[in-house]
Amino acid sequence: MHCLFVGAGSIAAEYAAELADSPLSLAGVCDLEEDRATALAAAHDCPAFTDLDTALSAVDAPLVVNLTNHAAHAPVTRTALEAGRHVYSQKPLALDEAAAAELLALAQDRNLALGCAPGTPDAPSQRRAGQMLADGRMGPVQLGYAHAHVGRVTDWHDRPGSFLSIGPLYDGGVYPLALLVSWFGPVKSVQTATTLDSWPEREPERPSAPSHVEAMLSFDGGLTVRLTASFYAPHRSREFYGLELHGDDGSLYLRGTGAMADSTTAVQYGRVGREYIDAPAQHPTQPYRYLDPVESLAASVTRGTPSRMTGRRGAHIVAVCNAIETAAEMGESETVSDYGTAADPTPPPTVTPDRDWDGSREQAIRLPAIGFGCSRYRDGTYIDRADSIAAALDAGYRLLDSAELYGNEHRIGRILAAPGAPDRRRVFILGKVWRTNHRRKHMLTACRSSLDELGIDAFDCYALHWPEALAHRESLTRLAEKSVARQEALTFPEDDSGDIETDSVSLQRAWENLEALHERGWTRTLGLCNVSQTQLETVIETGTVRPALVQLERHPYQPQTDLIEYCHERGIRVVAHSPLSAPGLLDEPVLAAIAEEYGLSPAGVVLAWNVTQGVVPIPSSTTPSHIVENLAAAGQRLDAEACARIEALRQPDFER
Repeated sequence: MHCLFVGAGSIAAEYAAELADSPLSLAGVCDLEEDRATALAAAHDCPAFTDLDTALSAVDAPLVVNLTNHAAHAPVTRTALEAGRHVYSQKPLALDEAAAAELLALAQDRNLALGCAPGTPDAPSQRRAGQMLADGRMGPVQLGYAHAHVGRVTDWHDRPGSFLSIGPLYDGGVYPLALLVSWFGPVKSVQTATTLDSWPEREPERPSAPSHVEAMLSFDGGLTVRLTASFYAPHRSREFYGLELHGDDGSLYLRGTGAMADSTTAVQYGRVGREYIDAPAQHPTQPYRYLDPVESLAASVTRGTPSRMTGRRGAHIVAVCNAIETAAEMGESETVSDYGTAADPTPPPTVTPDRDWDGSREQAIRLPAIGFGCSRYRDGTYIDRADSIAAALDAGYRLLDSAELYGNEHRIGRILAAPGAPDRRRVFILGKVWRTNHRRKHMLTACRSSLDELGIDAFDCYALHWPEALAHRESLTRLAEKSVARQEALTFPEDDSGDIETDSVSLQRAWENLEALHERGWTRTLGLCNVSQTQLETVIETGTVRPALVQLERHPYQPQTDLIEYCHERGIRVVAHSPLSAPGLLDEPVLAAIAEEYGLSPAGVVLAWNVTQGVVPIPSSTTPSHIVENLAAAGQRLDAEACARIEALRQPDFER
């Protein structure tokens, strides 16, 4: 779609730089200053204009991108709408509520699209924060603190006059406001507001509007937010565009409401009673572009449904800013018009599929890119995993690998039931029955006990921990509370001669017993662990319910490529246990070299390699830094050459 840029200042150059990779094209540039219009137009081989009416008459461009200074936004948008053009405007939509309402009404009357910056509620870290809110784990969200420290515009902008004339609210405050309105719906009222004229005496240019604004805002639904917008507080202060939200059960911190690029530390979550922990993305993210909302608006026009959603939001935000100014001037609260603005939360699916996997998506279950191993056995000893499991859930892991062998299902159950935990529907819980419980009556008892300990109605997947059966001694419920000697005696029973005592239950029969649990609705899918391809084929050929998941030991020394390909061809997802624990693996020079290339640790390279190949690794970290680092690694994808170098580490005779 052809566009006409109105305004050729520094922000126009940012938009124009992205046109090369966009379906939009620049048909003309208009600016009051001929030199600026000519320079930008020449770079894009299009005509330049200094008069808007002339440009609208001469250029066949259905969409006007309004990049003028703040005060010119409303009149330029009005002229374009009256000429029958769709408009995307830089923020704010207008400086006056009545003018904003008039623009919205004009667009609606003529069925024209009207969009307004900022579009950053759709940026990657903001969307992730919104998904965490939709998770429900924060409980009712009642209090927030939002900052917009625009900083000393005289220091960083070559033409600060436009900023100094309007104050920080309309330029900076719109970022947290746009995000909050998109999440919580309209601002209902301004409870209180105050302004300051703080400014260094040495500065020759001074704001003609208040340089610092504080306001208490009430949103529909019970949220109250203290908003601070400032030219005086420098943009290098600790809080630039930070937002902190507090709910009954947890708190969320977003480092930048206007950030366009993502980072590991951009979003943090703190469950009540626990420290904040970083919540990085688990999939590759792309920085938000200036043209993204413009392209979205153009797409709505092409579909024949011109959007005014962000225009309505922009009009409401102007009304909020006006109400803050009035409340500060009059010393009393102000109600705010909502212009049909409604919250538009984007809750994530129960589990997120690995979008880069090219296997049989139609058949395969949907899993997160990475899971969290809950085994207590580490470096030859048993350890308590409660704190690390809670930290993993707080950071964003949504697959828990549990097993009755681990003996800590009751502790996991307490974590899942605690305030601030994610909704059960959003956590994939994998359970495993131990080898001593392959007979049907023992398996039924074991599964029912595990469900009760975890406090859940059904597993997302329940699997045979190993294909071969061992002799049953007694229940393994709360194994962690028994002595180590007793744990060993129950899980690896010995006969009179001191050898491990097996049981005669065949794999086919054990799978039939597992299917009985599926029939009862105690598990949604079934799986196998530590099997060979021959054993898997036996289950597929003789069973009634197909395996949905196979868990196996997988790392560069033991990539198990053939078995993984076999599974993926049949829509069976593969989960990799012990992905980092092979002796000497993380000291491999090849991993160190790839780590340097990708900005990862050697452990991160191994995890990213698994994820790249459609395998879900389940590291079992115990420290918060490693928990976060491993989760962030799942957001990376390696190229084919790096994967080949990793697989060259294969050791055919590897044995743990």
